[in-house]
Amino acid sequence: MHSPNILLITSDQQHYNTLGIRNPEIHTPNLDRLAREGTLFNRAYCSNPTCTPSRASIITGLYPSQHGAWSLGTKLPEQVPALGDYLQKAGYRTALIGKAHFQPKASTASFSSLEAEPLLYDSSFWKGFHGPFYGFEHVELMRNHTCEYLVGQHYALWLEEQCPGKWREYFAPPAGTRPANSLYQWEIPEEYHYNTWITRRCCDLLGSFRRENRPFFLWASFPDPHPPYLAPSPWCDMYAGAPLTVPEGRPGEFMNSPPHFAMTQQEDADWSSYRESGQFLHGLRFHAGIPPEQIRRNMEVYYGMISYLDHCTGILLDRLDTLGLCEDTLVIFTTDHGHLFGQHGLHYKGPFLYEDLIRVPLLIRYPPKVPAGRTCSALQSLVDLAPTLLDFCSVPVPSSMSGVNQRQVWMGNEEAARRYVLCENHQEPSSLQQRCYVDERYKLTVYADRDWGELYDLAEDPGESHNLWVHSDYRDLKEKLLLHALWQEMNREPMWMPRIAGA
Repeated sequence: MHSPNILLITSDQQHYNTLGIRNPEIHTPNLDRLAREGTLFNRAYCSNPTCTPSRASIITGLYPSQHGAWSLGTKLPEQVPALGDYLQKAGYRTALIGKAHFQPKASTASFSSLEAEPLLYDSSFWKGFHGPFYGFEHVELMRNHTCEYLVGQHYALWLEEQCPGKWREYFAPPAGTRPANSLYQWEIPEEYHYNTWITRRCCDLLGSFRRENRPFFLWASFPDPHPPYLAPSPWCDMYAGAPLTVPEGRPGEFMNSPPHFAMTQQEDADWSSYRESGQFLHGLRFHAGIPPEQIRRNMEVYYGMISYLDHCTGILLDRLDTLGLCEDTLVIFTTDHGHLFGQHGLHYKGPFLYEDLIRVPLLIRYPPKVPAGRTCSALQSLVDLAPTLLDFCSVPVPSSMSGVNQRQVWMGNEEAARRYVLCENHQEPSSLQQRCYVDERYKLTVYADRDWGELYDLAEDPGESHNLWVHSDYRDLKEKLLLHALWQEMNREPMWMPRIAGA
């Protein structure tokens, strides 16, 4: 079987319903093109609704509780085998351009991080480092979102070449001089934006791989539309005044929810009992009181950021066409997790396993192996990407991976490869640890060492406004789903060592 090239294109924190083919209020012609030329999977889920755990699952085929990077602020251990390691052994070139976030922004003697301050800003180090890094023989990295202070690594080197010194005006201190907290319109010219850098460098690498005539795995990892809500003109105003359906919460929907849901609506909420590790509790801030006009403007710019990365996706697809690589390249578009921009009265991300946060867009194109113009409702998980891609590349799938091989589903030969998906969230080791089980109709979320939980009927209540956990009429269903969730926990355990004898 012919081994394809792989082009993985990812955004960061993109809501599953922000594709033009699903939502006429947003303009994404190039992602829509991928859907027309390939398959849209509309029931795809991440393994964890935060960056590091989910991204680590993509390249390892393991859940966060297995690969070690269980939360933001943790590190993926270098010794965990990654997708690129297996592909390199099979003769593939492997490269990542853009955001990695496999390591935290702090470093210790026991857990050193290449993505931490102050190394982040050390230009002499980054001039000499391009890998190896988690199975990628070549990397060009960045760590910031929009104007954030974390600008550095290879992106900063490129900026210094393009506009020496001046680039610092567009970013916050210490690397830059831009005042913080200004939103919406980013003064940076498009030609210096990281979207341009990622796109150009990926196009260059595609040309290099084509000349070498070797199969490749290239990850184009875009940091948008992760907030801050900030985009250069004209993208920041693309949806200004446009007819948008602005999401909002429903009165009383947290009545039967775990306590931290309602606490997000309290300005003076006491989170001390939840702060087990002493670190920042992501997403547990005061969510109420944001003026409606600000919520709408946030959404407008968020949509503009998505349309901008869609534009860059189109350039990458055109580059494949120009190089004659279209039919030899398996293209995947997805994101690491979803986003809240007013749904349930919540914003950004946090320990809320709503569809808005754990469901992700997933587009697959590989003509003619993957059917064109198809929408498929088979359950998918980002933890499935690694084993599926290995099988497409005729590389044996290691038994140590927990993900499910979806190749036959992607090719349209089977209806489904899994009956349910699992999503984890580890805000803290025990005070906020969740497991979420999702099947074709129901969603069940349990909490470590807690009696409370969540149960939603996604068919009757797709907005997840009515938690059925405490309803006596659903007791039998809850017990059945708890048993199914336990089976999933058992089935997902990897078999690290093959059984080669009876004794």
